[in-house]
Amino acid sequence: MPTARIYKSSKNPMQSGRAKTTYWVLEHLATCQKTPDPLMSWNSSTDTEAQLKLTFSSEEEAIDYAKKNGISFEVIPARQRKIKPKSYAVDMMKRWD
Repeated sequence: MPTARIYKSSKNPMQSGRAKTTYWVLEHLATCQKTPDPLMSWNSSTDTEAQLKLTFSSEEEAIDYAKKNGISFEVIPARQRKIKPKSYAVDMMKRWD
């Protein structure tokens, strides 16, 4: 069972730009169950590694880090962006005919 995921970060859906999408992220998975805090009812856990998200400039660097530190991992392949070319000029010409 993998204890970490390696994936390419996605763009923020609230913004139109693609900043911070070139990084690869190594994220530890939770190994123990979260329990509610009796006083505040917040979720708490004794697993501090689940809070870590390490960023790398390439997929190979993230894999090398995981292998060097003995972390079992799963690599989620990056999705390719689909670009639909549009020509608004042609649509405008159709409207005038």
